[in-house]
Amino acid sequence: MFPSTPRDSEAWDDDVSREIARSAPGRSSSGFYAGAPEKDPGPPRREASEDEEPDEEIPVAPVRRELSVAVAGFAALLGVGLILGAQTSGPDARLPYAIVIFGVQLLYVLAFTMAIRPPAAGIVAGVCAVAGGYADRLAVTTEPVSVLPLVFVTAGAFVAALAGQAIRAGDRSRLRDGLGGTFLIVLGVVSFALLIVLTREPVGTQAILVCLTAVALSLLVAHLTDAAWPKPRIAAQVPRGAAGIVLGAMLGTLAAAGLGSVLVLPFTPAKGALLGFAVAGIAGLVDLAVNYSEAGRSMAGDAPTFWVARHMQGPLGAFSLTLPATYALTVLFLG
Repeated sequence: MFPSTPRDSEAWDDDVSREIARSAPGRSSSGFYAGAPEKDPGPPRREASEDEEPDEEIPVAPVRRELSVAVAGFAALLGVGLILGAQTSGPDARLPYAIVIFGVQLLYVLAFTMAIRPPAAGIVAGVCAVAGGYADRLAVTTEPVSVLPLVFVTAGAFVAALAGQAIRAGDRSRLRDGLGGTFLIVLGVVSFALLIVLTREPVGTQAILVCLTAVALSLLVAHLTDAAWPKPRIAAQVPRGAAGIVLGAMLGTLAAAGLGSVLVLPFTPAKGALLGFAVAGIAGLVDLAVNYSEAGRSMAGDAPTFWVARHMQGPLGAFSLTLPATYALTVLFLG
C-alpha cells in the first residue's frame, strides 16, 4: 500500500503559490522559466500607497504685462495727485484737498467692499463713506490739530458697522469671520484723513512728499518689473515676481534719502531713508497681500472681484495703510 500524498489544496494553496512566485524571479509571466521569449514588461510600475495622495498639478497664474503697466500707472497717478494736493494746500485752502481725498476714500470703499465682501456690505460701505467725510471735516476744522478725533471716528464707525451687520440673521452668522475685513475697511478709509492732519503740522507737508514718493515709486517699479521680468515667482498662483518687489522697495528708499538730502532741517538723508524704507516696505507687502487674497479666492472657487475694483485695490490699500506709519514716524523722528 502506497503512502498517501498530501492534498493539492494543502501544498499549493493561494498563499504558498504567491510565495513561490515571488521567490522565482526567473519565471516569466506566461508560466515558463526564463529563457523563453516573452514580451517586454516595460518600465516598472510604482504602486501608490494608500497613505499617499495623487500629485495635483498647481496651475501657474499668467502675468498680464499690459495689466501690470496699467496698475503701475494708476499707482503713480494716485501718488502724484496726493502729493501735489498736499503741496498746494494752505491754511485757507484745505477744503479742495479734502474733496480730493474724499474722492479717493470713495474709491477705497468701493474696491475693498467688493473684494472683502463683509456681511451687510451695503451698510458697511455707507458707514465707511460717512466716516470718511466726517474724518476729513474734523481734520480740517479741529483746533488745535490732533489725531485723536480720527481715532474716535474709527472706533465709532467700526461699532456702527458691526451694529449694521447684526440686524439680519444671515449677516450675524458671518459676523465673527468678517471682523478683520470690516476693521480693515474702516481703518483704511479714515487713514486718508491723516494727510490733512499732516499738512497742518510744521514738517508734515515735507513728510508727505518724502513718504508718498517712496510709496508711489516702489509700486511703480515693482509692477513695471513684473511686466518685464516677473521672476523669481513668489508663488505659482500669484502673478508677481520677487525681483520687482525688492527693487521697488530699494528704489523707493533711495528716492526718499535723496529728497531728505535736499529738504530743510530736520530732514537729513538718514531720516529720509528711514521713512522711505518703512513706508516702501509696508506698501510692497500690502500690495502683495492683495494679490495673495485674490489668488486664495480663486483657488477656493469664489467669484472673482469686479475687475476695476480688483486692480485698484493694491495701490489704494498700499497708500492708505502706510499713512498711519507716515504720521507716527513724522511725530517720532521729525517732530
